[in-house]
Amino acid sequence: MKNIGIALSGGGARGIGHLGMLKALDEVGIKPEILSGTSAGSIVGSLYSYGYSPDEILGFVKATSVFSSLRPSLSFKGLMNIDSLGEIIRKYIPEDDFSSLKIPLTITATDVVKGNTAYITSGSVSEAIMASSCIPVFFNPVKRDEQVLVDGGILDNLPASIIRKKCRFLFGLHTNPISSDFEVKYVKSIIERSLLMAINGNTIKSKEFCDVIIEPPSMGKFSGFDLKKADEMVEVAYHYTKKFIEKNRKNWKI
Repeated sequence: MKNIGIALSGGGARGIGHLGMLKALDEVGIKPEILSGTSAGSIVGSLYSYGYSPDEILGFVKATSVFSSLRPSLSFKGLMNIDSLGEIIRKYIPEDDFSSLKIPLTITATDVVKGNTAYITSGSVSEAIMASSCIPVFFNPVKRDEQVLVDGGILDNLPASIIRKKCRFLFGLHTNPISSDFEVKYVKSIIERSLLMAINGNTIKSKEFCDVIIEPPSMGKFSGFDLKKADEMVEVAYHYTKKFIEKNRKNWKI
């Protein structure tokens, strides 16, 4: 059994906030021995598991369109494919296999044929990430063996249960708080808000498997489609997590 585990939520561009939380945990010596991730969390989790630091990953995000594949067009011009995301992942994880990861990682996707969650721990990392990030309707499903896979957030946006029994202490890092000051402006914002509320339904149960939940409330002010505020999102998540650790660490039996 591993000592510390971390589950990383989905969240579109908001998932960039995971980098700030992981950086804050790293700085106080809290390092995971097992990870799980959905959608944006699977991207961050895979790169972190491979050995890149949060700062290095942020550099990749800013230098490439690594998160742009999670920002679908809302013009309804038809289904798009998510292959560009796979190409970017293979650039940074050239072996493209779970066996190359230094920290064991589980990536979630939703099997639309069987109607359940697929937990992926082997094979192609890029394929697993594309499946986990594949927002239904906007992107073509990802076919893996006999499975037809779409976004893991539909059924398990905070994949804590799958690694709960494999670690002694489990952190849940959640980047999808729902703010109470939502202002109705555009169809795009209403669609995003609706998706967040639907996904948060399964997150409530997932949080019960965690010993600690870190959820920066200010992340709620960012759009899940906004990639231009990467630095700000990381800063917000980092400073919140630093204060959270200082206040609560004495109660953690790590």
